[in-house]
Amino acid sequence: MAHPSNHRVDSTRLVRLVLIFVALFLMVYSLKSSFSGHYYKPRRKSTASASCPRCSCDCASESDSISLSPDIFNMSSSGCISKDPEMNEEMKKDIVALLSEEISLQKNVTHDSLEHTQELIMDTKRTSSHYQKEAQKCYASVDTCEDARERAEAALTEERKFTALWEQRACDFGWKDEKRV
Repeated sequence: MAHPSNHRVDSTRLVRLVLIFVALFLMVYSLKSSFSGHYYKPRRKSTASASCPRCSCDCASESDSISLSPDIFNMSSSGCISKDPEMNEEMKKDIVALLSEEISLQKNVTHDSLEHTQELIMDTKRTSSHYQKEAQKCYASVDTCEDARERAEAALTEERKFTALWEQRACDFGWKDEKRV
């Protein structure tokens, strides 16, 4: 009868051997693919060419020689954009018209931004004015309270003088203060 511990050692060795084999296989595969310079890419059938006709113009050669001359915007002779009326109209404009349009758009944006800023400034001025009025009310209240405190302090000082005078007169006539005794 075989011992279960020997069976366990054999299965552990087998698992280690399989793991080492898998690790070596993955290392060899990754090294091979990195040295070959490309990975497996599945080929797809091109359906775009069947649904969309090829453009017959040579737009790439025209875009290599771009300059700021007005004839660059007139490409309708090559046929690249002749089918799109909006693009054709834009390309017929000369550079001065395009730049003036851009300047007018910038003016509109600047004008809108200036109006928004002026609205914010007016709102800030209204809020500031409101807080200044509230602060003036507060200062007036503090002044009133300070005046009242000063008057009360003067009245208390005068009252203490009269109290001391009347106590002195009462003591002269034989009155004795029970609190002091």
